[in-house]
Amino acid sequence: MSKIVILGITGRAGSRIAAELLSRGHTVTGIARKVDGAAPQAGLTLKAADATSAAALVPLIQGHDVLISSTRFAGGSDAATLLAAAKQAGVPRLMVVGGAGSLEVAPGLAALDTPQFPDAYKAEASAGRVFLQALYAEKDIDWTFGSPSAEFNPGERTGKFRVGGDQMLFDVNGQSHVSMEDYAIAFADELETPRHSRKRFTVGY
Repeated sequence: MSKIVILGITGRAGSRIAAELLSRGHTVTGIARKVDGAAPQAGLTLKAADATSAAALVPLIQGHDVLISSTRFAGGSDAATLLAAAKQAGVPRLMVVGGAGSLEVAPGLAALDTPQFPDAYKAEASAGRVFLQALYAEKDIDWTFGSPSAEFNPGERTGKFRVGGDQMLFDVNGQSHVSMEDYAIAFADELETPRHSRKRFTVGY
């Protein structure tokens, strides 16, 4: 079993990924600015820290096998900070909860660049794309960027989903969606059996 550290443990995605990993027997260190709201669980250690500071992260992530970032991109941790922290701490692998905005909806066309992309999400999606582009230039750390589908909300844990690459996934009704619970399954699967080393993957129905 792996020793895993999750940034953004109190968030909707981070908490569900933690629950999935704990259920599989992994040990998890959860980091957030405030961890008061996180429920105690067997195998989970909570630490309060600012994930935008490499100096603050290094002593907390040392000794772990995988660093998972589930924080926001706009105003949150950037790729340079997390990569530097991982290298200094000797953590060999970085996994990132990505966004759907940079997924392609047509060859060479990202959802973010379409006229119908909501203005309210552009800053976060743009920052996520910059983060992903920085990862593509990384040569030392083994990274993976997991993009959910366009609609990404709490829901059922069905265990039935598809995994893709850079293209947004749509169901038979033309809807792009996945529950956070099923995304957490796919994310944990990727952690345990890597299929997208130095790549992006997406999850949807």
